Amino acid sequence: MSTRTAFTVTVNPKIPSRLSRMEELANNLWYSWDRETRALFSRIDPRLWEATGHNPKAFLKRVDESLLYKAAADQTFLSSYNSVLLAYDSYHSESLQYNHIEGFNPGDRVAYFCFEFGFHESLPVYSGGLGILAGDHCKAASDLCLPFVAVGLLYRQGYFFQTIDSQGNQQAVYTDSDFEDLPVKPALHDDGSEVRVQVALPGRKVMAKVWQVIIGHVSLYLLDTDLPENPQNDRLITHQLYGGDKTLRIEQEIILGIGGVSALQEMGIKPTVWHSNEGHAAFMMLERARNLVRQGLDFASAVEAVAVNTVFTTHTAVPAGHDHFSKAMMHDYFSGFCHDLKISWEEFMALGHMPGCDDFNMTALAIHMSRTHNGVSKIHGDVSARICHDLWPQIEPEENPIAYITNGVHVPTFLAQEWSDLFDRYLGYEWRSKMCDTEFWSLVDAIPDHLFWSVRQTLKSQMFYGIRARLTEQNRRNSGSEAHLDRLLKLVDPINPNVLVLGFARRFATYKRATLLFENLDWLRRILLDPEHPVLFIFSGKAHPADIPGQDLIRRISQVSRMPEFEGRILLVENYDMRLARRLVAGVDVWLNSPIYPLEASGTSGMKAGINGTLNVSVLDGWWEEGYDGKNGWAVKPASDDTEAVLRDKDESQSFYEILQDQVIPMYYRRGKFGYSSEWVKMAKYSMTSLLPRYNATRMVNEYVNKFYVAANEQGAQYARDDFANAKSIAAWKAKVRAAWGDVSLRRLDTPCKQIDFGTTLNFKVAAKLNGLQPDDVAVELLLCRQYKKMRLNSFQRFRFEFAEVDATGEHLFELHHMPELCGKQEYYLRMYPCHPLLTHPLEMGRMVWL
Repeated sequence: MSTRTAFTVTVNPKIPSRLSRMEELANNLWYSWDRETRALFSRIDPRLWEATGHNPKAFLKRVDESLLYKAAADQTFLSSYNSVLLAYDSYHSESLQYNHIEGFNPGDRVAYFCFEFGFHESLPVYSGGLGILAGDHCKAASDLCLPFVAVGLLYRQGYFFQTIDSQGNQQAVYTDSDFEDLPVKPALHDDGSEVRVQVALPGRKVMAKVWQVIIGHVSLYLLDTDLPENPQNDRLITHQLYGGDKTLRIEQEIILGIGGVSALQEMGIKPTVWHSNEGHAAFMMLERARNLVRQGLDFASAVEAVAVNTVFTTHTAVPAGHDHFSKAMMHDYFSGFCHDLKISWEEFMALGHMPGCDDFNMTALAIHMSRTHNGVSKIHGDVSARICHDLWPQIEPEENPIAYITNGVHVPTFLAQEWSDLFDRYLGYEWRSKMCDTEFWSLVDAIPDHLFWSVRQTLKSQMFYGIRARLTEQNRRNSGSEAHLDRLLKLVDPINPNVLVLGFARRFATYKRATLLFENLDWLRRILLDPEHPVLFIFSGKAHPADIPGQDLIRRISQVSRMPEFEGRILLVENYDMRLARRLVAGVDVWLNSPIYPLEASGTSGMKAGINGTLNVSVLDGWWEEGYDGKNGWAVKPASDDTEAVLRDKDESQSFYEILQDQVIPMYYRRGKFGYSSEWVKMAKYSMTSLLPRYNATRMVNEYVNKFYVAANEQGAQYARDDFANAKSIAAWKAKVRAAWGDVSLRRLDTPCKQIDFGTTLNFKVAAKLNGLQPDDVAVELLLCRQYKKMRLNSFQRFRFEFAEVDATGEHLFELHHMPELCGKQEYYLRMYPCHPLLTHPLEMGRMVWL
């Protein structure tokens, strides 16, 4: 047979002039939360819309031109098209309101760095929770018209597509994205040339191209090293998300952090607030410091100038989850950096030093070079404070500078369209601007119960259609019989969706305990096999290809689901993605979450479920510990910290069984004459009312603005003023304090009183040996509380001593006169710590002397 060459040619349809703005709609990820826009594309060719994975840009490249002209002549379609354009133009005409609030001036801007971004399945540069959260942050920033840019990497291979074989083995399938099909375009200079930056790696320089993604008002810039001028190995740096070894990881983080700063600089974008979402982007802080040192600033002052307007958010609840690199690897990549920063190798390595670890820790770097740090829920803030305690060695974890802002979800993205339509009818169109108004959302209770239930059932039916399609494909690929498929789908009936459906869908990591409900299969059988009260479990999720224990969880679920008594009652659906997630959180009746406390940093899937009227049954961890109020779902109290793992799992699984058996199932099936449970509807309404205004991304980003961004913006300007005079001043002051603190001491001069009468003033007097420091370099404090309350230190009342005089021995005397306001036994402490008006957090130096 003779050889032959295959040639290809792409034929792009011409878009009719009447539909010319379809391309604009396809290139703005506003469509990721505007369903009417996505519906436009679907109406032209539903089958192609499915085949292209709901990707508008790919759709427009492949659609039959005749169908476009047919749509352009269809008055009904044109009416919908014009309606979408009206909404699109209205959204994009809003002014940048944050340019006019106190603390944000015209030209000020937030730069948000993250390793992954999840907006929509049409841009596969995300893997899970971190990326979806970052995407929601950008969307909410756009909704709020916040001057905001984001920076990340453009991967040829995002997270993998998952298939599951008949034995429950996960297969990871990677496919390369065609950038021409993605809603991205090259970032351009004013002269039309592409933006590219060079990043130094050992023995070479790597070129990175910058791509732009439009998300409403916000731009995301993604760096890409897959360029012909780079050697093959360097072209692969941005090839795959979370792939490869440590070498690939550090090079990706260098491209993100150092290359990202260079890219913004190249485009003339000058952020005044910098936000590192996780430690992956922390090299961004080093690059900013290097730029300042090149301008003539000393390194210590440069650190202060960089740190003061940098926000660092950690999402990791275990020390092992923080990225770290060996000394040898850091030397290979950063030995030259020391010369640029004008510091020693030891000083450089100290930036990433976490006590107890020899490696260079990216979380330590991020904390050392930022002044605002936060976890993503109240519990996680406490956990992070404990994990990072040694970075502030003399400060109790509860008082150290790690705060928290609980995550939220972008409501327009994850709220089902049916709810939006119902809200428009009963709450009015203004509900979109009342996202955080808890009083307003009480109006949900006025929605007629039968309509509320009807929406819930409609969403379940839609979910069932999707589940049936996926399971049918799974069964076909695994060579299953039609009879087997019928058994699988016996409860998945879109026409009669009256079965109670429990959903568990998230990343399969061991701490999430996806198989906790399999602890006692006999008990589970009694729950699932009641013919009068059918229950359906739906599981979905991916395990990292290198996470063998996570893949074992998938195999275990598959094994149990194949047991004859559970067949068709426990379903395992492959390839969990954003599209399936939107269906599940809105369609199931109950959302299950069973993490090991306190390892769930926040969790957002339960929030997405809650805003759709789905009820949560969850361990009191992450966000649910704050969200649960006893009436909006069910809670499993975690076992005590000292409980052995086996007993913990047994006790907590028993709590789940009891809640399902005694409360959830009976309530769901206590149906009245109209075919639904009024108790269930009441709780579902209340769940929506109590959770939607508190756990939305608008509230979250507003908190970042009001708590962090405005202050960082103002302090950044204050530190930079007059050739960074304040940055130099605070750096010199900190150096003085560090040098002196080892010999600073405090002693009490007054005699402690054990009992006093109410109305009596206590006179405290202490002597401080300041070792060269001045009285205004320190704060001396009394901490006081009622003893029986067992309050945390950060909840104590605090009273400041006044400097009195220097005594003959050179000690500085401080006094406080205080009259207790309450009767009873009271506990108090006396302490001293460094104090300066330019500090971001009063205890950021980590120094403290207690009496």
